[in-house]
Amino acid sequence: MITQEEVSLYIQNIPPAPSVLRQTLEYLRDGDLPKAAKCAEEDPALKLYLKTLINRPIYGFRNEVSDLNQIFSILGISTTQQILYSYLLSLLLPKQWSLFTLTDQNFYDLQASLGRKWEKILKHLGLHNRDTESAITLLPASIIVCDALFGAHAKEVAQLRSVKALDYNTILIRLSKRSLFDLCSEIALKWEMSPSIAKIVHAASGTDSQISGNLKLLAQWMHLLLFYELSQSAYVSAGLNEFIDFQIDFVQDIYESFMQVVDDETSR
Repeated sequence: MITQEEVSLYIQNIPPAPSVLRQTLEYLRDGDLPKAAKCAEEDPALKLYLKTLINRPIYGFRNEVSDLNQIFSILGISTTQQILYSYLLSLLLPKQWSLFTLTDQNFYDLQASLGRKWEKILKHLGLHNRDTESAITLLPASIIVCDALFGAHAKEVAQLRSVKALDYNTILIRLSKRSLFDLCSEIALKWEMSPSIAKIVHAASGTDSQISGNLKLLAQWMHLLLFYELSQSAYVSAGLNEFIDFQIDFVQDIYESFMQVVDDETSR
């Protein structure tokens, strides 16, 4: 079964952010979209990812958008930063999913849907900025980490879960003393993301007791958004509704407001 050493080795083997991506993010932090777009052009894989993602149906463009200057201008600084972090996350994607019955396309759709709804939520809360928007990109990292760590132990995990109906996150905590959200925070720091991003994602586990104010509010909405998305039939079929525990008491007081915001988004 999974050991603490195995978890530590996984984190150690995560590659650093590519130099072109780091430079592109620096230009974005300076507010220079033209330089950021020109820099991103130097990485063919990044350019292809941006073009593919922005032309997904969820973004609603009637005609294909392929020019990076145009893409960055349409998205703006905050959303461009979020998508660049999504690209960074895509570098961790497994060659073949072993625990969850996912395809890369399923995963990209999940990223896009989370990103669009999270932006809407942040504007509703009046808490929209580059770091709060980018925080959503790390949530799917928990899925990748879970698949990587548990995939090699699928039979043992299935046997354990047949005895006790435990979610994957709880199993990981019991085995390694670290949660999937702990690992996501470690990934954020390794990629030199803002510390506030790591804090939001960690708090979104719904189990942090020492949070309050805007951090708690962001964590509540992010926690509920994650489980709303994973309740969709495609992700239930993939087994994603079982990888972390839904903390219903943590989000009960925002549920009605959340559904109003999300229903408004999905009805468009």
